[in-house]
Amino acid sequence: MDSPPALAISDITDADVPSIIALWQRCGLTRPWNDPAADITLARRGDSSTILVGRVGDAIAASAMVGHDGHRGWVYYVSVDPDHRGRDLGRAIMAAAEDWLRSRGVPKLMLMVRGDNTKVQAFYQALDYAVQDSVVFSKWLDGRPPTPGMK
Repeated sequence: MDSPPALAISDITDADVPSIIALWQRCGLTRPWNDPAADITLARRGDSSTILVGRVGDAIAASAMVGHDGHRGWVYYVSVDPDHRGRDLGRAIMAAAEDWLRSRGVPKLMLMVRGDNTKVQAFYQALDYAVQDSVVFSKWLDGRPPTPGMK
């Protein structure tokens, strides 16, 4: 049996930005109301967040935006290139996100999964994440109307 390819994980670089956006789009993670370039810029602005990039050889194969708010850690945009799925790269990029948070003393990681995305929910349950009974509220601070689908 072949062993899974090694995933070399590092922080995003300026040169990675277009490829990361393309990966997120390919994985269906972007939405019309969120500008991925602006999200990347904001995540890179300070020391409390980053985008981790996983490479197999020279190819970007996985990513995760990770950060903390001073109380909890959060992970967004977890992605594995469809050509590299089934090789435990999602597990590896999540382990790197957990390690990033642990190294900063953050004791709890939170993430959100859309209610209809049962395949991704199963992935996180297999990594020992548990569903938490919470309601997420949001409000656009730039004056935009509520995101489609918000109540």
